[in-house]
Amino acid sequence: MTGRTPPPSPRPPEAGEGSAPGAEADVTGAAPGAGPNRPPTAAAARDQVRRLLTAPAGDTPSAALDDVLLVVTELVTNALRHGGGLTAFDARLDGGVLTVSVADASPVAPHTVPRAHAAAPGGFGWRIVQRLCRRVTVTPTAGGKTIEVVMAAYPGV
Repeated sequence: MTGRTPPPSPRPPEAGEGSAPGAEADVTGAAPGAGPNRPPTAAAARDQVRRLLTAPAGDTPSAALDDVLLVVTELVTNALRHGGGLTAFDARLDGGVLTVSVADASPVAPHTVPRAHAAAPGGFGWRIVQRLCRRVTVTPTAGGKTIEVVMAAYPGV
């Protein structure tokens, strides 16, 4: 042992770092090769995305932020409940466009659940994701699948 202090660990992004429209940012702030980001709950994933999108000099309007956080909640909750567990999570902001990737351990693609009647509970999540996102891609992987969605992070983008 040489007695040298190891370099500091990479820190997570602070609220608003790189989050203005036109800036590029990543939700994890982790060093390359640090392994997959796996928030343990939908709430933890939402918090990561909220930090990415909210900037001190121009917060995301609440309606846009609500839509983004609803999509994140649906994707992560479905991975945890129906996808065999969340295996990776990422959110990137580039020019006001948000790309969210959620990977899980199930090879089964999401689908719309037929409901017996209009008042039946559940079955809304996948429809919500499809309606709120510009693009939704499901890619099979060796260990399951990755769902990537693209949506405007700010109005007018």
